[in-house]
Amino acid sequence: MKATLDRIEGEMAVLLVRGDERLRLDVPLALLPEGSREGDILDIAINRDERAKEEAKERVSSLLERLKSKSQGDAGFIEDAKSDHL
Repeated sequence: MKATLDRIEGEMAVLLVRGDERLRLDVPLALLPEGSREGDILDIAINRDERAKEEAKERVSSLLERLKSKSQGDAGFIEDAKSDHL
């Protein structure tokens, strides 16, 4: 995908997608190549990262398992606290 660097507003760049200039992307300047200027044509690629997605799913799953086992270990304490208030 190609985009034109339309203008810079503070720390943000406004990009207009070529072929459909109604489609506007606001991008932090820090993400653009060094020396980018208004009027430059930029090549933009967006790719899915399946490996990173799977790694994130594994981290979340591991965290959930740890939380479940921790809460099950505290179940007796929770039940005791409930019966104290009845």
